[in-house]
Amino acid sequence: MRPAIFPLLPDPGCLLLLLVSWLFNPARSEITSLDSGNIDDILNNADVALVNFYADWCRFSQMLHPIFEEASNVIKEEYPDKNQVVFARVDCDQHSDIAQRYRISKYPTLKLFRNGMMMKREYRGQRSVTAIADYIRQQKSNPIREVQDLEEISSLDRSRRNIVGYFEQKDSDNYRTFERVANILHDDCVFLSAFGAISKAERYSGDNVIYKPPGENAPDMVYLGSLTNFDLIYAWTQDKCVPLVREITFENGEELTEEGLPFLILFHMKDDLESLEKFQQEVARQLIGEKGTINFLHADCDKFRHPLLHIQKTPADCPVIAIDSFRHMYVFPDFSDLSVPGKLKQFVLDLHSGKLHREFHHGPDPTDVAPGQPIQDLASSPPESSFQKLAPSEHRYTLLREKDEL
Repeated sequence: MRPAIFPLLPDPGCLLLLLVSWLFNPARSEITSLDSGNIDDILNNADVALVNFYADWCRFSQMLHPIFEEASNVIKEEYPDKNQVVFARVDCDQHSDIAQRYRISKYPTLKLFRNGMMMKREYRGQRSVTAIADYIRQQKSNPIREVQDLEEISSLDRSRRNIVGYFEQKDSDNYRTFERVANILHDDCVFLSAFGAISKAERYSGDNVIYKPPGENAPDMVYLGSLTNFDLIYAWTQDKCVPLVREITFENGEELTEEGLPFLILFHMKDDLESLEKFQQEVARQLIGEKGTINFLHADCDKFRHPLLHIQKTPADCPVIAIDSFRHMYVFPDFSDLSVPGKLKQFVLDLHSGKLHREFHHGPDPTDVAPGQPIQDLASSPPESSFQKLAPSEHRYTLLREKDEL
């Protein structure tokens, strides 16, 4: 007869210790690791996804890992559905193809995706659990304000860009498409909607979407395409919400600098809207074809005194137009020449051809010297870039490469 075997019971003190440890150290949420095989499926099915592009050897990436995980734990408690919010990561050394696909130029980079579409603005806030969690809560909030009376439309803030949708019902394909667009572009425009009897007066030919541009007297623009065609309405709305000439501030300077395009900037006093309007008109008239090669910006002379001093100007000299190539700054000769046909365009073309750079270092190109005059090699040094200082800080990121601009 075999002797009875009684399993040893754990010490009660150990059980208590394990219980306390479990209560105060709950299981950590898993951060989804993305690779070429799963990235599209996971991101396409996520309402919102925050993706950490990192490298193990980068100390800033190492510092972010525990913060990112803890923020994920906090958000998972509030949004338990796995497709509501996804926290994911990409090891850029192991998956360089994904890093190239999303144009990663620094580690760590946090990019936001909505239903698989990468948002233009990446996360640049504080690297703390609270800040990241608050950012996700903000992204999950409804980007569309529902109006209860059409009088609310007449009292809109006309200093903002407003997109207003009038729908028979909320549970419709038309509104769901409008909602997708608003989720992506809500940082650039104010989105509003009205339904049913409230919107009836504006739905004389069916559901309707209207753009109300800045300015009290600016005429409304009506979207004339299909309201269920996402690509069409997104392109139309983006064109209205993202102006050709954008304002640069200290808050968005890093983002604009990282786009990698030289700046054509109008420095003007805040209340000098006439100069801004002239600049916008001439950019639209002369430079619309250069949209992908240079950023058109305007800046407050008072706030950006330092760049002005850099080119030997003060707010008293405003309005002033200049190019910052991220290596040097070049000044447009005279603001009054803005309306001279082709003058502003030639200024930009001279940047692209290298003429501005050559002439600052060596004087006028030979073709610009009057017949009979000697060609002089006038060594000079254009002011160094001032806005390059707004680029991502080396104290927050490991920068992968430097831009080589004229």
